[in-house]
This record gives sequence, structure tokens and C-alpha cells, in this order.
Amino acid sequence: MVATLHTRSPGEPYLVERNAGYFEYQLPVSLKAVISWGGRLPLLRNERDEWELPGGKLEPGEEPAASLAREIQEELAWDAQVGEPFHTWVYRVFPDRHVFVVTYLATYDGDAAPVYSHEHKELVVVTPDEADALDMPEGYRTAIRQAVGRGHFR
Repeated sequence: MVATLHTRSPGEPYLVERNAGYFEYQLPVSLKAVISWGGRLPLLRNERDEWELPGGKLEPGEEPAASLAREIQEELAWDAQVGEPFHTWVYRVFPDRHVFVVTYLATYDGDAAPVYSHEHKELVVVTPDEADALDMPEGYRTAIRQAVGRGHFR
């Protein structure tokens, strides 16, 4: 038997009714990484022509840090060390599409340059200052600034 989800309104499909008159968020969870690689970080251009941090959706049953490590391997061909989560925000991708983003600190100490997957259009490896000038959602910019403030790019 499949349960029918009732939303508050067609314009708010992310607000799902749990009890009569009580609505709560139902959002996909996206795990992202601010990866330090020799003082620089990789960014990927997505299908909306925005730059984003590497990562992806948390799959059912996965542990978040392991999920993010898998996503980094798939997107960059790197075995990165995933650290702690440090920044969260709700990204309004479209008016009717929101995603809860959890950003982690990560490092890659290898020599292999990143290789981006078919999921993205382009890859750059930039300094945090250079990243600030790129077209990206403000939540990613904020996460990068916070990582810098924590000394992540020394």
C-alpha cells in the first residue's frame, strides 16, 4: 500500500502534512565537501551553469561521511578524507524545489589531478579567493569562507 502525501499547497511541495494541520519539511539531503588540495579547492559546473562543491544526495541507509566519500570518488576520482560537518543551509533550487545541504571539511593529499564525471559540465581548481568571484549559490560561498576562517586552507 502506498501512502498519499498531502502538501500544504502546490507551491510548497516540500511541506508535507504529518497530522491534521501539522506540516513539516520533507527535503532531500545533499552532502557537499570543501576539499583542501594544496591550498586550493575543486568546484564543478552543474547543468544550471552554477559552480558547486563536490558531493551529492544522501542515499537511504548510508552513513553521511561514507556517502560523501563515495560521491567525491564518483565525481573527482579522489579518495578524500572526509572530516566534520560544519555548515548547513536550505537551498532553494527552484521555487518548488528545496534541498537541505550539509557541508563537510575534507582533504585530498594525493598527486592525481581531479577528473570530473559525466554529471558535470566543467571542473576548476581554484583558491578560495578565486572561488568568491564565480557564479555559485551563496550557501557554498559562505561554507568556503567559514572553511577559510577555520584554517582549512593553510
